[in-house]
Amino acid sequence: MKQGRTLQQLGAELQRQREARKDFITDTRHMDFKARDNGSATISLDIKGQRHNFEVDELAHKQIASRLQIPYRYYQKMQAEQPELLSQNVNTWFEKAPERRMIRTLDGSVRAFLSDRYRRLDNLELCEAVLPIIKDMAGAEIISCEVTPEHMYLKVVNKRLKEEVATGDVVQAGFVISNSEVGLGSVKVEPLIYRLVCKNGLILKDYTQKKYHVGKQVDGDSAYELYSDETLQADDKAFFMKVQDTVKVAAEESKFAMAVEKLRSSMDISLNKDPMQEVELLADRYLLTQNERGDVLRQLFMSGDNSRYGILNAVTAASQLATNYERATALERIGGEILAEPIPKHKSVINITPVRSLGALTA
Repeated sequence: MKQGRTLQQLGAELQRQREARKDFITDTRHMDFKARDNGSATISLDIKGQRHNFEVDELAHKQIASRLQIPYRYYQKMQAEQPELLSQNVNTWFEKAPERRMIRTLDGSVRAFLSDRYRRLDNLELCEAVLPIIKDMAGAEIISCEVTPEHMYLKVVNKRLKEEVATGDVVQAGFVISNSEVGLGSVKVEPLIYRLVCKNGLILKDYTQKKYHVGKQVDGDSAYELYSDETLQADDKAFFMKVQDTVKVAAEESKFAMAVEKLRSSMDISLNKDPMQEVELLADRYLLTQNERGDVLRQLFMSGDNSRYGILNAVTAASQLATNYERATALERIGGEILAEPIPKHKSVINITPVRSLGALTA
């Protein structure tokens, strides 16, 4: 499992972000978008009679393009080759198809372009709600945590809840709590399997609990800054109480037992094709990069396990080599997707001798 920050470092960064962030609600007709020759862009807002300029982050660019129904590849082409045309496109549709949007900023940049009904469920408040619950869980330990531009993650293992998948191959139950402040999904509590022999994490597709970021529409016309007032905090308190209840049962013994049985069953499901072909099919299905394909194939060959269990472990092992924490977590979820695939009606165990050595493999 890829390591991020320590819990203390995470807390310090979340506190810094709370102090540095600013959120605004405004009509798109009050925005001015300007793309520059160097590929960057700004959005200008009129707030209480003063103009404020914010750099536009990559995710916000994607959200603007999506909302205005501009194909993103064309948006990027304009951004790189015709910035004036991009500015004209965006500002024209801001004016011709007006709507109220929430603009989330951090450190002077627009990090998200969202609906005015987007419910702000912030990372620091989520941690304040769930960390005491985790602390009170016997055997629970946060083994990895991180905040990226897209999500915050807390990955927790219950060291008291463990089983052998095979002799000497011990797994522990756990769960992942994640949240996005920028519109990339709900608050999630996902079951996690942690394999001790290689310290890989597998995020299970089944039994995931979600809480969505949808709130009441905010009234008003001109741009103004949003604050976490007492009403919002009271509303959030009720929401986070539900999240706390979900966390309390996240590492449930019966669900863990079913997951372990699926892992054992996966050992008896042989690959349909030789390892190289199987990895290529997997890469196409889950859009793995060339480096990721090479990492998965190397892990599969080193394990010598040509079963479904072998390939899902190869994927989760490759997650430790991922370029960033966000992608590492995505690979852990892909491992769970593989485990969730239906069991073939006719299982057969075969041993396939690799036709190439590890030295011949390239990323």
